[in-house]
Amino acid sequence: MNTGSRRSRRTALTALTLVLPLTAVAACGGGSGTGASAEQGSGTGTITVWAHQGQAGETTALQNAVKTFNSSQQKVKVKLTLIPDADYTKTITATDASKLPDVMEFDGPTMANFVYNKKLAAIGDFVSAKTLSNATDAIKAEGRIGGKQYGLGMYDSGLGVYANKKLLDAAGVKYPTGLSDDWTAAEFTAAVQKLAAKDSDGKSLDLQENNGFASEWGTYAFAPVVWSAGGSLLKDGKAAGALDTSAVASALKTFQSWKKYTDPNTDGNAFTKGRVALSWGGHWNYPAYSKALGKDLVVLPLPDFGNGAKTGQGSWEWGIGAATKNGKAAGAFLDSLLSDTNVTAMTTANGAPAGTRSALAASALYKEGGPLQLFADQLAKPCGASDITASCVAVTRPITAGYPTVTAKFSQALSDVYGGADPKTALAKAARAIDQDFSDNDGYQLP
Repeated sequence: MNTGSRRSRRTALTALTLVLPLTAVAACGGGSGTGASAEQGSGTGTITVWAHQGQAGETTALQNAVKTFNSSQQKVKVKLTLIPDADYTKTITATDASKLPDVMEFDGPTMANFVYNKKLAAIGDFVSAKTLSNATDAIKAEGRIGGKQYGLGMYDSGLGVYANKKLLDAAGVKYPTGLSDDWTAAEFTAAVQKLAAKDSDGKSLDLQENNGFASEWGTYAFAPVVWSAGGSLLKDGKAAGALDTSAVASALKTFQSWKKYTDPNTDGNAFTKGRVALSWGGHWNYPAYSKALGKDLVVLPLPDFGNGAKTGQGSWEWGIGAATKNGKAAGAFLDSLLSDTNVTAMTTANGAPAGTRSALAASALYKEGGPLQLFADQLAKPCGASDITASCVAVTRPITAGYPTVTAKFSQALSDVYGGADPKTALAKAARAIDQDFSDNDGYQLP
């Protein structure tokens, strides 16, 4: 594995990474905090902004957005602090609310924990109605708690099955053309088996096993299997009866059966080198996959386990510190940051689907007829985090301060199942652990 490919995978997954120490914070936070609340302020002066330092292109796009804002007017000046992505969430977690910046970036699934610990303010009174209305429904769903908007993102994310058309055609495998004719789980499994029969080593599938399943990759990538089977990681604050159903156990039994045909992908090149015909991956895989396969690359929805095809969604978001004394200025900066000019610059740098309606519609990659239109189609049918029906597709990970426990227990169960554990037993164990943690913390009640 070359250094470049390792770095690109690491930065691509930055938006999906939760820092595990947050679990301990969530377990003992108790909704405590300074009790400070955001103030409108004068709308003038210097405001502080924190952001994660991800890949170089993203950093440059953000720095340029700040420079443009500072030079475009005289009322507000932004002081930007970049914190290495590996330390970012830990830094916010360890910092008292009164010491946090006026504006800060945060990984989507951490939002509820920061609201719970009174570190984020609702932004509805500070950003413009235009900014809110131009945000995609999926982006708004990820940043909303109890009807209040706490975060908005410049970009989103999505999952699909990348396929090598040349290998599929050679094996006589018919494949979906979009969401309307997605594979059932049985059809997907049959395709995997048929392709494996034509492969010299019997491996036809890449599940990005090299990222580890007992991690946020496991939750982000394979919670869609749970949702598509009609289950949920959490429902009404409980995992029992949602995560450990017989339908979900059956779906994970199918997932388990794929191991026989899966390339462990230790070098990260299983798909680009043509060792497999199918790769379960995200929008961030497109540049390398497109470069390697060209016109032979096709993008398919994830398989349907009975409740419709599903995908994960969500990424980094922007919000306002609860202790700010200048929310009006913070809102003015967010209005500028979330403009199509800056959103387009950012998504050009990282290849993600834009978080605004107009920028997404204009994207060469994601617009109608574009090579990644599927991802935009999926995001246009958001489920939110709780109303997961057969007709919606893009599901937000559970919005709860206890999310670190949810993802840790589910991803471990997933990893155990992949390793041979009985799905029903592993899921029941995870559900019990999640519910015990929630019981110990009064259900992580949010405002």
